[in-house]
Amino acid sequence: MSAENQPARVLIAVTHLLGSGHLVRAAQLARALAEGGFDVTLASGGMPLREMGGETFAFVQLPPVKVEGLDFRKLLDEAGTAVDAGRLARRRAMLAALATTLRPDVVVTEHFPFGRRQLAEEFLTLITAAKAANPSALVLASVRDVLVTPRPDRIAEAEQRLCSCFDGVLVHGDRSFLPLEASWPVSPALAERLHYTGYLAPPPVPAPVPGDGEGAGDVIVSGGGSAAALPLFRLCLEAARLCEPSRRWRILVGKGVAEGDVAALRQSASPNVTIERARADFPALLARAALSVSQAGYNTVLDLVAAGRPAIVVPFDEGAETEQAIRAAAMEKAGLARCLSVSGPEPASPADLATAVAAALAQEAPARPTIDLGGAERVAGLLTRLLAASKHG
Repeated sequence: MSAENQPARVLIAVTHLLGSGHLVRAAQLARALAEGGFDVTLASGGMPLREMGGETFAFVQLPPVKVEGLDFRKLLDEAGTAVDAGRLARRRAMLAALATTLRPDVVVTEHFPFGRRQLAEEFLTLITAAKAANPSALVLASVRDVLVTPRPDRIAEAEQRLCSCFDGVLVHGDRSFLPLEASWPVSPALAERLHYTGYLAPPPVPAPVPGDGEGAGDVIVSGGGSAAALPLFRLCLEAARLCEPSRRWRILVGKGVAEGDVAALRQSASPNVTIERARADFPALLARAALSVSQAGYNTVLDLVAAGRPAIVVPFDEGAETEQAIRAAAMEKAGLARCLSVSGPEPASPADLATAVAAALAQEAPARPTIDLGGAERVAGLLTRLLAASKHG
């Protein structure tokens, strides 16, 4: 609480560009802090995901930007047109106005400065405006468990910005399961600023009644919110033809996949495959499934770990993307999933996937993991302690 016994104000800024994972995690953080007594505003600069009106936090949508494919340097608007300087200026102005009006006690930047360097100017504008409005504001970066390691000069740039602009880093992961240094070189100076929260997992789903409810016994396939999962979906369509016809497959396609691609998937699906858009009840559907086949994004992995179902993870690893491959390897090492690849020198064939599915279905579900999934319950207390320490530091 602030000196006036009012809730401490938190302003979180996030821009998801390809999938929806960054926004989902930022919203989970905002929800957890709001439930912990903070007055929270979440500003999102990516494409709208869903209606946010009923949340426990305030939500502000910036003029959105996105990317297509793996070209993160070329920012696009809703229509797929290259973003002009005017839109970026409007985004900066909105963030500065928010900081000036709210006078936040805490500013949280999702992923920056470890990534989103193409939007560095607006994040730095936000921090400058927040500090001008409230010089004692605490500035924190918020990152997932795994980062994509860039060139050495960009690592140095990120660390310089951390030292000059930030008071700490919230790492939404479990150090004992997957430490940040598995994907990012952690210097002694950075190590002092890291605060592991545990994974920001959704509320647990009640244990399902075996064989009861929609999707019971299915092989459920998911791939996050973007079109990056299309190679996985196509692989699954071919593998499903090689499996028992009585085994149902359910492929959940993210909002970021074009209708034409969804239609093409449906046209090539065998009778034992159902293709539908991603659903809000995915955790419950997953808990009733016989097996999960998915990519290895942060939120998808948390869902399948919480559900405790047998799993095969097929990480998205095209281009320089290493995040999901690192997380998938940690899952396999811990005995939580089998890992296959759709790219690289030896990509999995439909027969490879069909064999892995048969083997996974023949085994019992994995034991409940010891991974720390309690970040949502713990993060408000952590911020309260950091605020108290900053006032007495």
